[in-house]
Amino acid sequence: MTKWLLRSMTELSSRKWISRITGRFAQSPASRRFIPRFARMYGIRVDEAEKRLEEYSTLNEFFTRRLKPGMRIIEADSTALVSPVDALITGAGPITAGTILNVKGQDYTVDELLNRSPRTENYKDGFYMVLYLSPTDYHRIHTPVEGMIVEREHVPGKVYPVNEFGLRNMRRVLSRNERLITYIRHAGAEVAVVKVGAMNVSSIKYVEPRQDKVEKGQDLAYFEFGSTVVLLTEDETFIPRSDLKTGLKVRMGEKLGTILPK
Repeated sequence: MTKWLLRSMTELSSRKWISRITGRFAQSPASRRFIPRFARMYGIRVDEAEKRLEEYSTLNEFFTRRLKPGMRIIEADSTALVSPVDALITGAGPITAGTILNVKGQDYTVDELLNRSPRTENYKDGFYMVLYLSPTDYHRIHTPVEGMIVEREHVPGKVYPVNEFGLRNMRRVLSRNERLITYIRHAGAEVAVVKVGAMNVSSIKYVEPRQDKVEKGQDLAYFEFGSTVVLLTEDETFIPRSDLKTGLKVRMGEKLGTILPK
């Protein structure tokens, strides 16, 4: 029963009633006693956490934990675009005429991913990276560049899983699930940080108070039992590092490539 409950919360069932039940439980004081078991089940590096396990009051609080200072190194090079999360790269490559090709066998359009935003035009020949956060990973999202947040959009949506099974077997999950989209203007151009949720109970939240002027590596948002970040760069403004490919594991603050002036 315990294992089923924990896996239901982290493997992200598409059934809304399970999402509601597990989400509420994870935010309740009763969930506190499951924290050590959860950490062991997924091999979470508890030594990196800001607090000791017994100091977290709910499972959700532990899942959205901050890290101790210095646990992640932010690439200092001003031309570097860094990973906003600890994640596995499940897709990366150039955007071709507005289409993101072959993410686990499916194509997506930038237009649908960005909810038909007028900004779509700037990304039609840009570059994309799909960053999947497993239950083992640290689940806070940080800014990949220094700059100004010029727009935030919340897109309501479904609650489909974004793991390997969901991306391969369910139709266009990344553009059908709930999303928070943040557009950040930097020295070179603009990036879109698309946070894709996978539960319908407060799955993605911004860090408060919200700030428009941001530093690279700044705490931006967090997932509550989710999920995936899709990072988009504008046309001809980004050169990926030479080994950037599907299957690469990256850590927050690690360089993904070089920003070019537009």
